[in-house]
Amino acid sequence: MRFRHWGAATTRLSKRRAKSNRSAGTDEVREAPHELDRQSDKDGEVERRSAISVDDSLRRLRMLIVVGKGGVGKTTVAAAAANRAATLGRRVLLVDVEGKNELARLVGGDRLTARPTVQCTITSPRDEPPVTIDACTVAPDTALVEYLDDHGMRQLSKRLVSSGAVDVIATAAPGIKDLLVLGRIKALVNSGDYDLVIVDTPASGHAVSFLLGPRTLANLADSGSIRRQADEVMDILTSETCEAILVTLPEETPVNETLETAAALRENVGVRIGFVVVNGLLANVPNSPPELLNRLPVSEREAVAAALTFERSRLLRQREQVRRLAESLDVAQVSLPLRPSTRLDLDDVGALAAALGSAELRQAMPT
Repeated sequence: MRFRHWGAATTRLSKRRAKSNRSAGTDEVREAPHELDRQSDKDGEVERRSAISVDDSLRRLRMLIVVGKGGVGKTTVAAAAANRAATLGRRVLLVDVEGKNELARLVGGDRLTARPTVQCTITSPRDEPPVTIDACTVAPDTALVEYLDDHGMRQLSKRLVSSGAVDVIATAAPGIKDLLVLGRIKALVNSGDYDLVIVDTPASGHAVSFLLGPRTLANLADSGSIRRQADEVMDILTSETCEAILVTLPEETPVNETLETAAALRENVGVRIGFVVVNGLLANVPNSPPELLNRLPVSEREAVAAALTFERSRLLRQREQVRRLAESLDVAQVSLPLRPSTRLDLDDVGALAAALGSAELRQAMPT
């Protein structure tokens, strides 16, 4: 799926349709050219673009952070990216940090545990061995246990968790929970067991504070194990093999929040933004051809024409937001189609993964 600008070609098509309408009989339904068809080449101000593929990014990265406002399809995009990376032969780990089981369901698994477990097997389109998608959930309590166990303090870790001391520590040291979780993710990235770790973060506002945790603690601690852990996490987050992708809908409020999140990630966290996924984009809605409308009963023609006009207006509003996003944020975009189901399943995720694989990242260039 590609982000496209509609220019002279659609204008010519509109003129042909208008001519056809004028020659039709008086009893036929006529439809004036829609605003979408009146767009001129000036709408394609950002025409010179560099194009690389999503697959290039999935092959290159070791850590991918998926960020987005609640309800935009962030978790679905994380699952689709994992599916696509697996088809490329990469050993993929999906990480949930909110304790939700939606991620497991979207990749065909059962439930997430603290230990990475196989959720599904992906058959490569080429004659290569099938690969699996693993997933796990990382919570502060379990991350603390892992950290203390690794440092020979198993008994202490059990006492801290059983007594609820983790919450006390978190209150005393802002950002410690986030550092524990990100420290565990860092260990998974560095374990060598996976080629790519994909992190499904909390919703946008919480995601920024979540990723800021290590930097906050690094500023508070001059030395010691906490400062060292914070520095190591920041090294990964700001490395060239780690990127964030922003997921949004082509609507005003999600686009506004995406712009705010992008600025916060760049200025405060320092993480690179790979690309923006514009999710739920409508397919092109053509003018309603009179020859088709006139095959309908007279009582239905007006309703069908009105429905098509409404969808075309909705598509126009979506394109306006996509264009605004492109003009306001110098980050590559890729669009994913609106799926017909409200509760997506593994088949939907596979279709979105294929769309990611066929997409180009289209980046605005100076004109």
